[in-house]
Amino acid sequence: MVTLASLWLPILLSASATFIVSAIIHMVLGYHKNDFSGLSSEKQVMDDLRKHNIPPGNYHFPRPKDMKDMKSPEFLEKYKQGPVGFITLMENKTPGMGKELTLWFINSIIVGIFAAYIASEALPAGAEYLSVFRFAGTTAFVGYSLALMQNSIWYKRSWAATSKSMFDGLIYGLLTGGIFGWLWPVM
Repeated sequence: MVTLASLWLPILLSASATFIVSAIIHMVLGYHKNDFSGLSSEKQVMDDLRKHNIPPGNYHFPRPKDMKDMKSPEFLEKYKQGPVGFITLMENKTPGMGKELTLWFINSIIVGIFAAYIASEALPAGAEYLSVFRFAGTTAFVGYSLALMQNSIWYKRSWAATSKSMFDGLIYGLLTGGIFGWLWPVM
């Protein structure tokens, strides 16, 4: 039997490899640079939003009060006139990514723990590399990628941006599967 405790090394190494590869993807390869568009009237929009002193959070506009309101002539007119959208406002602070990078690494550890759990329940010690690779890699891909589609389905995020992030998840899944296959306990 393979225990989660015996898989601490592949969990940490796969999280570390994912962290490093994601940094290369975002800082060197640059294929995510157009995932978000800029506003042609950015200054005006920012000036206007600043006047309202809106706290950080997620917002939807126009936002109905309830399901019944969605059918009201007033709401339908607001929707028709537009704009219609979702917006996330963040804290006004000096840009830094320390907290986000820490959370990303923790997320990668959590994905590794689930990959370890699924593979350890399905496979014995001494299992073949390819079997371990498939179980751990598929689980990691699912953990990194599939929920991203919700952002395109419900929040209208660009399918191109979502597809690129899912491709990243495939790379992370392949790395995770490879590391687990390499370091899988022998009998």
